[in-house]
Amino acid sequence: MSDEMLNRIEEMEDKREQVELGGGEDRIEAQHNRGKHTARERIHMLLDKGTFVELNPFIENRGMDFSGTDAPGEGVVTGYGKIHGRLVFLFAQDFTVYGGALGEMHALKIAKVMDLAAENGAPMIGLNDSGGARIQEGVLSLDGYGHVFYRNSIYSGVIPQISVIMGPCAGGAVYSPAITDFVFMVEETSQMFITGPKVIESVTGAKMNAEELGGANVHEKTSGNSHFTASSEAEALQQVRDLITYLPSSFEEKPPQVEAPEPEALEKKQQQLLDIVPVDGTKVYDVRKVLDVVLDGDFFEVQAGFAKNIAVGFGRIEGRTVGIVANNPKMMAGGLDIDSSDKASRFIRFCDSFNIPLITFEDVSGFIPGVQQEHGGIIRHGAKILYAYSEATVPKLTVILRKAYGGAYVALNSKAIGADVVFAWPNAEIAVMGPEGAANIIFAKEIKESSEPEQTRQQKISEYRERFANPYVAASNGMVDDVIDPRNTRKQLASALEMLSGKQAQQPAKKHGNIPL
Repeated sequence: MSDEMLNRIEEMEDKREQVELGGGEDRIEAQHNRGKHTARERIHMLLDKGTFVELNPFIENRGMDFSGTDAPGEGVVTGYGKIHGRLVFLFAQDFTVYGGALGEMHALKIAKVMDLAAENGAPMIGLNDSGGARIQEGVLSLDGYGHVFYRNSIYSGVIPQISVIMGPCAGGAVYSPAITDFVFMVEETSQMFITGPKVIESVTGAKMNAEELGGANVHEKTSGNSHFTASSEAEALQQVRDLITYLPSSFEEKPPQVEAPEPEALEKKQQQLLDIVPVDGTKVYDVRKVLDVVLDGDFFEVQAGFAKNIAVGFGRIEGRTVGIVANNPKMMAGGLDIDSSDKASRFIRFCDSFNIPLITFEDVSGFIPGVQQEHGGIIRHGAKILYAYSEATVPKLTVILRKAYGGAYVALNSKAIGADVVFAWPNAEIAVMGPEGAANIIFAKEIKESSEPEQTRQQKISEYRERFANPYVAASNGMVDDVIDPRNTRKQLASALEMLSGKQAQQPAKKHGNIPL
């Protein structure tokens, strides 16, 4: 090998070393002092050991930078690697270079790796840590955001897209994570907001810090913009690795299937279902206890801190990935409101996009009444659930655990809107409304004229419940496929999932529908 070639290789390695140093040792130390890792450290924490391959490390801007300093790697690291042996593509913004600010070539690197992800049918993961647009590049940086947003949109439903917020994410930058399928945030170090605290104070007079305005807890519990919250960067990245195990790599695949657990232990647990759900519809319980018994293992809950009256997330039955939508009577009697409607609808549409069967565990008192809900648009938001279930062509199963009243019964994957199989427990009450309300309306005259109105009212409630609010009326009309022993729920669901594994359904030909957003 010639000395000239060796010199060239040495020059290349020196350049690579400079790029890998990012903003330099001082800025790396400052990043660590904030309790944060560097872009490359995060990548190595996320991916299987030794699998990361970097792309475009030597890209540079057009020299329109007025600061007089260079920008190694253009402030973002891009490439591909593996998670649990499966291919993924990713970018990681480097806060040590211009605060991770996005410029023209920074955006180009991200766009190029997004195109590769879509072309190869593999998940796209973005590790966001950026102060926003690179002001020095003016409108070119704004145009760069547009190229990223466009790809987030057109690749939605093509490949899973995951955003991990690992620092500031401000201004226009927030719209990329908002379009992606799942957003992860880290307590104390992650923030998302359109306008920062100083701007809000100057315009409105309201004083708050970045964490109070757009921290992880705000987006987990109040806005619903975040799907997962972690106490550390390591925990957040492990959550991403866990999520990937439930997802197919693209819409052209089915979700991964794992080995089914030993049946003996799970069969013994089914006995607990007789005690978890009280027959008395006025008593509360946590539906996640039902899921813990029915599913193979843990319930991987999504948006656990937001709209707690409904629980959504992933699980497995006999090794098959399933998407779960479950009313939770522990909160708001399991009723549907604006936030829970949005939460459920988007999750349903994600599962349908990626061939994940849906199981609905229903115990719903109805849509939440009230002026605030009506004026806030509960009609429009509730219609999203109807639309999402009706549109979905994946296998769709429903288990009516207890209450199924009114329009909420119809909306939550009833036979009328496309459920493949509906099971009901023997204590299920399926009716236009609860027996108490129905009796008060239907028998109002008799109750009023009775010498003992309360006794008459209770008698009529019992009559209505016995005659109408039971699963057999719905079963006799084909709206419930079977009334089952609660202890057989898992077995029935497993059988139905196997039966539906080859389901093929097509919607009428069209460009796309118009969901009531």
